Amino acid sequence: MIVKQLSVFLENREGRIKDVLEILATNDINIVATSLADTSEYGMLRMIVSEPEKAKRVLKEKSVSAMLTDVICIRVPHAVGSLYKAMKALEDASVNVEYMYAFANGDDAAAVLKTRDAQKAIDTLTEKGFSVYSKDEAYAACS
Repeated sequence: MIVKQLSVFLENREGRIKDVLEILATNDINIVATSLADTSEYGMLRMIVSEPEKAKRVLKEKSVSAMLTDVICIRVPHAVGSLYKAMKALEDASVNVEYMYAFANGDDAAAVLKTRDAQKAIDTLTEKGFSVYSKDEAYAACS
């Protein structure tokens, strides 16, 4: 249930995101979820993609700095307090969330979480009744 997230380091200049997206598109790699954080000099583009190993390889072939990181993707009901309950369960289990990005789609919401102990997070969340995506589910549609 641990998912590989593609992380791309980008210079903060015009056209860099487009360049990365073009490389992925021309290699038939679908982006399922994405997050962009920036500073004045660089950006971190984090993505769940259909083929993370291939994505890393084709980006590196084009001299784009990319790495894979272990994350988990959870499903929660799209209702008030659902994400809070998941975060509370993790806090109660002493699992720190380093970062997260989330979105809602219909009756469900999905969140991508980075923790130091992904397996403990998975065990905690499933014990509390939350659904954790398998790799195949996450790479196809984390929604």
